[in-house]
Amino acid sequence: MSDIKNNIGKKKSDKIEFKKYFQASTIVKNIPFILFISSLAIIYIFIGHYSDGLTRKISKLEKSVKELQYEYKCVKSDVIFRSKSSELSKVVEPMGLKELKAPPMLLVDSSVEKK
Repeated sequence: MSDIKNNIGKKKSDKIEFKKYFQASTIVKNIPFILFISSLAIIYIFIGHYSDGLTRKISKLEKSVKELQYEYKCVKSDVIFRSKSSELSKVVEPMGLKELKAPPMLLVDSSVEKK
């Protein structure tokens, strides 16, 4: 029975201490701390929004890089295909150029003395 009375007494004393923190003088005295906590909350929210924006930007850039890699691979394979000797001969045939069957001749200038 005495335990019940002690518990009830503690609750009343807790309420009294709780009311003490919401008095005008206590609130005015803690305004710098409240402003500091508020500024931290604003900074926290700003960082969250900023990181979301960066995440979106990074995903867009990753898509762009993948598209550019695909385009690079396609162009590279096309260049390699067109640089084959058989493909080159097909392209230059309408211009009247033909592939050499014999090795090229070496021209030597006879007026220059050999050392």
